[in-house]
Amino acid sequence: MRTIDRLFSCLALFFAIAAPALPVRAAETCPFISAKELAAAMPALKWSLISNQDGRGCIYQAGRGDTMMLSVFRNPDKDRARELYATFVKTLSERMPLSAVAGIGDEGQGGTSVAGAERQEASVLVLSGDYILQISVYPIGRRADDALLGPITEAARVAIANVGKSSERFGNCEWLTAADADGFLDNGTLTVQRTGAGSCMMFDREANTMTVAVIAMSRDTVVGMMKRAGPCTHVAIPELGREAFGEHSCTKGNGNAVTIYVWKNGRQASIVFAPVKPHPESGSVERLKAVAARVYGKL
Repeated sequence: MRTIDRLFSCLALFFAIAAPALPVRAAETCPFISAKELAAAMPALKWSLISNQDGRGCIYQAGRGDTMMLSVFRNPDKDRARELYATFVKTLSERMPLSAVAGIGDEGQGGTSVAGAERQEASVLVLSGDYILQISVYPIGRRADDALLGPITEAARVAIANVGKSSERFGNCEWLTAADADGFLDNGTLTVQRTGAGSCMMFDREANTMTVAVIAMSRDTVVGMMKRAGPCTHVAIPELGREAFGEHSCTKGNGNAVTIYVWKNGRQASIVFAPVKPHPESGSVERLKAVAARVYGKL
């Protein structure tokens, strides 16, 4: 998992994909930080755990609508972890000024959005061995400032000690195989990784990525997604079901990415190809349909 706009972009894609189906129920625990530890680290905010992302991280909400995402990225080795960390730091520094965070893991960076940023954010990013931990808070209606960054840093100090509880596994994916990378990714530097219940990804050394995420979703919600206006070009894919559609040529986010959504038996699968640079498959869903068809057959 390492050199990328990729994994940062992919994480955003996963959360965007999952957002309509986040369970209203509160998940029992987060494996990386307990409710008591989080309350001690951030006493000014009362967080409710709304989703444990199967060992990849946890999503919280506060009463005023603030959102916090705690994400753990496991890597095949320390070199790849450091490479990915450097990419994350570069990506984060494009959104906010960063400064070193001392005494957590092998290395850490943290920062807050500038006053005029469209979306306020406070983030801490930590490297520890094979793992990277990121905690980001997105406050509503107020600045993300140092008063928020300090408590996030304390939460990161606790969570980094528990990153080994991540359930991510490499070389094992129920939805994708190495053959699916043909024509999209470099097979010679390919890594296949399971990233949680119903989700996995493949990536190459250039950080080109293919992901699949499968979540429970009603047909009505899927139909609503098909009709929504957005920054991407939509195309129906009737050969994969009436609920299947693709998105490409997005004017926001990764404009090189292509996504296909398929639905069957109460579950939606999103198949995403996200190259770092323009790619022959960037503006079309045609070739990705073959991968989507294989995923569809497994639903």
